[in-house]
Amino acid sequence: MSTQEVVNDSKARLDKALSHLTEHLRSIRTGRASPALVDNVRVEYYGTQTPLNQVASISVPEPRQLLIKPFDATVLKEIVRAISKSDLGCSPQEDGKVVRLSLPPLSGDQRNKFAAKVKEMCEEARVSMRNVRRDANKVSDTLLKDHKLTEDENKRLHTKIQDLLKEYEAKVDDVQKKKTAEIMEH
Repeated sequence: MSTQEVVNDSKARLDKALSHLTEHLRSIRTGRASPALVDNVRVEYYGTQTPLNQVASISVPEPRQLLIKPFDATVLKEIVRAISKSDLGCSPQEDGKVVRLSLPPLSGDQRNKFAAKVKEMCEEARVSMRNVRRDANKVSDTLLKDHKLTEDENKRLHTKIQDLLKEYEAKVDDVQKKKTAEIMEH
């Protein structure tokens, strides 16, 4: 394995950790409605737990409202049941054709709780990224031990990996700031 392959592999794994974080942060509620809020809701559909977005279209007609229109009207009651069981903090209203979710404004305590959850998730991403650095450094040290790298090349590779980690940690900081700001705005 060459030094460039080690760097490329590390970069790919760091990208994966960052995209995993942003994907999970989408499901955290802010002051606005977003179809991503119900991404984790699973509906019983013909005996199978199916993601809500595969059995219904989800739209945002108003800033604090989600409109869920099932593709198959027979699944309406199951959608209502699944949303009621979820931890969205709102109760669904259905009119026989669609389900409406009106999201109440977040209280100060809720905002702080969600901001703390964002911080926790971002810290988990940082830990995962540091593990990528540790693994890459192990590979580098093994290459040195096997005489495939010189001492100087090993140090340069360690420095490259560290710089890459710093770059990605800065991206996590940006993501955290943006999401926290979204949660805290009224």
